[in-house]
Order: sequence, then structure tokens, then C-alpha cells
Amino acid sequence: MIYFEKGSQDMVFTDQEIREALHLALDKIGPRNKVLAIPPDITRFYSKAGLLTEYAWEYYGGAMTDILPALGTHVAMTESEIGKMYGSTPRSLFRVHDWRNDVVTLGEVPAQFVEDVSEGKVSYSWPAQVNRLLVEGGYDLILSVGQVVPHEVVGMANYNKNIFVGTGGSEGINKSHFLGAAYGMERMMGRANTPVRQVLNYASDHFANDLPLLYIQTVIGRAQTGELVVRGLYIGDDEACFLKASELSLQVNFQMLEKPLDKVVVYLEPEEFKSTWLGNKSIYRTRMAIADGGELVVLAPGLKEFGEDKDIDQLIRKYGYQTTPEILEAVDNNEDLRQNLSAAAHLIHGSTEERFTMTYCPGHISREEIESVNYSFASLGEMMHRYDPGVLQEGFNTMPDGEEIFYISNPALGLWSWKEKFK
Repeated sequence: MIYFEKGSQDMVFTDQEIREALHLALDKIGPRNKVLAIPPDITRFYSKAGLLTEYAWEYYGGAMTDILPALGTHVAMTESEIGKMYGSTPRSLFRVHDWRNDVVTLGEVPAQFVEDVSEGKVSYSWPAQVNRLLVEGGYDLILSVGQVVPHEVVGMANYNKNIFVGTGGSEGINKSHFLGAAYGMERMMGRANTPVRQVLNYASDHFANDLPLLYIQTVIGRAQTGELVVRGLYIGDDEACFLKASELSLQVNFQMLEKPLDKVVVYLEPEEFKSTWLGNKSIYRTRMAIADGGELVVLAPGLKEFGEDKDIDQLIRKYGYQTTPEILEAVDNNEDLRQNLSAAAHLIHGSTEERFTMTYCPGHISREEIESVNYSFASLGEMMHRYDPGVLQEGFNTMPDGEEIFYISNPALGLWSWKEKFK
């Protein structure tokens, strides 16, 4: 059932309108005694999920006993990040999700189903895992808060991904990521119905009916002034509100170009992007728009590591970003990759498939390290001087020497392709 739905390409919600809409929806579902909120972490700062979580706490007061950021494989949020994102929400409510140890398995999606939806790319069962708080916490309401936007692993982010991946366990996360990579992320990005989503939906339908979930989902767009604004807000307890949000997100977040781009420059905000594990959204979201033989330049002042998880970081350093056939062969031949399929999936996602050049300009990683994982290196200072984020405009820019580039200030907020590529 949908409790609130409103959005369009031109709509702009004020913070007060967001608050009123949320409280109206919560009024409709009636009083609750014990509430858990599951918002995203700082990597989705612009989703307005922090504000929505604060408004939900304001509404429920002492009945909201726990807030579990949907970290997935990400590192725990710092005190300053919590303060920045969630405002006055009490710090005592926040819990840390441990994706390796603190999960329970609700059920198994059959291997035959996974094989069927993946067109035979993989054949294994998939465990529907969630943080044990969801099952053992005694909640009569679980708020899943987040942004619907094109996504490299599942097609469109949020809905039950926030639960089964955001609070999921290592096996479930690994297998879902690898399923998407093996199937082909360019076949999925920007689509609401994908093999990974079908697996998550199977888990929702068969194993999660007892969880009192309410989904609160935003669609974020960019105004003509460059400011990020809320274009849509959808609140409901089933897939319907996700599908409506996905439809609007395609209109707001997906830029379809007339021709492929020869040079793309992406800026990664240092507080949000500190690893290639996250920063490679610059590749994921632009790859369909880049011409054969083109170049992607990534300005990454905060980049200090490859994987946020030390084991994944070591695997990235060991194997590097190779072509899909090379990584699939490495999975077949190496136990360490077979035991960490999300790392294998990430290496596929981050590959240029030898079709274009990837140039990283990192703030805290050496040339030798960047080149060891099969990327090109350029000096951050020199490239920031040439491609100044404070001067460049979103989209096409012509540099003083006549060079034409396409600039993106935050790759996490959209998806780019050209008409012949996305069919």
C-alpha cells in the first residue's frame, strides 16, 4: 500500500513539505511502540534520508529506540558524519552493522531460480540475510529510508536492497554483487526489473513478510542553479512505491546523450569518496556514455585506499581491475576470490574492458599503487588546476585551449549513456 506519493521532473519539495508528508504518512499507519530506522550512511548524504530520519525521530520520540545505518560493506560512520547527516537525532540511538558477524538467515532463494533469472550466468542458492536486530529487536515498525537512483549492482537503488544488502551478510552481499556482474551491469543500470532485483523480491515475498517494513524513498535531481533538490517522495509498504520512484528517477537522473563522449571529467567529493570501492561510481555511471578510445579523468582528493574493508583492499591490490573474462577465470582458479565474490564483482565493475582509458588523480595514493591495479595516474594538483571544479559547469565545457570535456560533479547522483548504447 502507498501512503504518500508525489513527484515530477519539475517539482521541488521544501524541508517543511517533506516533514509534513512524512508525518501524514505515519499518521495513516497508526501508533507504534518500538521503531527501528534503517537509513543510508554518509555515502548517500544527498538523499535527504538523514533529514527524514530526524523527522521520524521527532515524530516517534522515545518509541524510536534504534537507528541502524545500512552500511553493507562500508565502514562505520564517524561521530562527525552522524552529526552532519542526522542533525539533532540522539547519537545514543545509532547502531553499527557488522556484515560479517551480526546477521541471521531468513531463508534461501533456490539455485534454480537464480540460474533462471541470470540466464545461466550463475547457479547457486542465495541466502536472504539481515542484521539480527530486524528479527530479534521486537519492533512493530521498521523504517527503510533512502534514495532511488540508478545503481550498478541492482539496476535501481533502494527498496529491499536497503534491507538485504544494506543490513545483509557477507555471503548474501557477495553473491548478489557477483550475480549482477556476471549478468552484465550495463544490461541492468537504470532498470527496475533485473535478475538481482528478482532475487531480492523472491526473498521479500517468501521470507520477509513478518518484518513490519515501511519504505520511505526520495528522488533527487539538480535544479538549473545546480542545487540538489527533492523531486519526488514515495512512502509505502510494498514494491509499488519503489516502481513509481524508479520511473521518476529515470526521468530525473538518467541523461541520454546524442553521441558518445571522448573525454569525461568526474569530481569525487573528499568526504564521501575515500576509496575506489566507492569512487568507481565514476566508472559505473559513465561507462555507457564514453566513446571507444575515450578517457575518463577522476579527480579524487580524498582517495586513500582501494577497498574500505582490509581483505577486499588486499584482493584489489592482488588482482587489479581486469577484463570480465580475466576476472571470471581468476574466480575459477583462486579460492580467495571465490570466497569474496563481491570483490570479484567490484573488479569487473571497475574495469574499462580495455575500451577506454581510466585516469585517477588521487589525493593520498601513489602513482605506483594506481598503476599496479591497471589504471593510469595523473597529478591531482596539475589536473585540478586544469579542470577546476569551482569553474566547470555540469555537462559540456570547452577549455581555453579548445579541448571539449563533459564534467560531472557527483557520479552517485545519476547515470549517463548515449542513445545507441541504451536500448
